[in-house]
Amino acid sequence: MLKTPLCHQIGISYPIFSAGMGPAAGPELAAAVSSAGGCGVLGGLFMPPPILRQAIHRLRSLTDKPFGVNFVLSHLQEGQIEVCLEEQVPLLVLFWGDPSPYIAEAHRHHTKVFTQVGSVEEATAAADAGVDAIIVQGVEAGGHVKGLTSLSTIVPAVVEAVNSVPAIAAGGIATGRGVVSALSLGAQAVSMGTRFLCSTEAAVMRAYQERVVSSTAKDTVYTTLFDVGWPGAPHRVLRNTAFVEWESAGYPASGQRPGEGKIAGTVSVAGTTIEVPKYGAMIPLTGFSGDMESVALYAGESCSLVNDIKPAAQIVQEVVKEAEETIAHMQR
Repeated sequence: MLKTPLCHQIGISYPIFSAGMGPAAGPELAAAVSSAGGCGVLGGLFMPPPILRQAIHRLRSLTDKPFGVNFVLSHLQEGQIEVCLEEQVPLLVLFWGDPSPYIAEAHRHHTKVFTQVGSVEEATAAADAGVDAIIVQGVEAGGHVKGLTSLSTIVPAVVEAVNSVPAIAAGGIATGRGVVSALSLGAQAVSMGTRFLCSTEAAVMRAYQERVVSSTAKDTVYTTLFDVGWPGAPHRVLRNTAFVEWESAGYPASGQRPGEGKIAGTVSVAGTTIEVPKYGAMIPLTGFSGDMESVALYAGESCSLVNDIKPAAQIVQEVVKEAEETIAHMQR
C-alpha cells in the first residue's frame, strides 16, 4: 500500500530512508534498515577510502538489499567517491555542496545520485544537473540544516517546481502519520534521522539517546554554536549546558565563548582517537569519554515523537504499520 514509484525505481519495499548521520550511521544501522524493507544509508563522513571500502564490504555482508552512502561535500576526502563507484554502491547521497561534478561518472557506474537541499532554488539546480532524487530538508530537522523553511511548505514548493524528479521529505518525521503526511505533500519517501539515532544499531552513547528520548521539540535550538570543525554551518541540537552557558554570557562570538579551547573528551573515529573540543561539531559516539554537555547533541524537533530506543528493523515495521493503518482510516 505504501510503495511509491521511487520504491520501484531503487528496489525497496517501503519509502523509508535512514539518514546518513556521519559515524553514527554505520554498516549495522544501514543494513538493518535495508533488510527491513527501507533504504539504509551509511555515513561516509570522516572515513578514509580504505576504511570506507571495509565498511561497504561489512554492510554487504549483512544485507543484499539496496543501500546508500552519504557524503558531506564540504568535507569530502579524495578517493571516497571513487571507492563507492568501484564498489558499485547503489546510491550516493550528497549534502552541503554542488553534486553536479559527480553525477555523470556515477551514472556511468550505474550508481544513482540523491542530493539533500534546503530551498527551491537549490532543488531546481540539482534537478537541472541530473540528480535522480532530491531530499528536501525542512528547518525542523536535526543535525546540520541547510534551509529555513518548514517541511510542510518546502516539500510542495519543490514538488511543484521540479515535478520530474522524485522528492524525499526530511525533517520532523518519526512516525507512520508523518510518512503519510509527507506523501500527501507530494514526497515519494521520507528520510528519518532522529528516529534512527535512537535505534540500538546507531553508533552513539546510550546516554545521548536517552537525552533525545526524554526531550521534546522545545528542547531543541537552531544555532551555529557547535562550529569547531565545521564553521558557518547552522544546526539543530538539544539545549545542553554549553548552550546555556553561552546564552547566559550574552551569545559571545566564536573565540570568546565560555571555556572555549578546552578539550571536552576523546572518541575513536575510523580507527583514530581524536580529541573533541568544547563547542565541537562531533557528537558523543559510542566510546566517547568526556563531557557530553560540552559537545553537539544533534536532534530534530521529532524528538517529541521518539519515546524509546529499539532495533531499527522494529522501527521500520512500526512506522509502516502505523502509516498503513492511517491510510486505511482515512479511506474509511
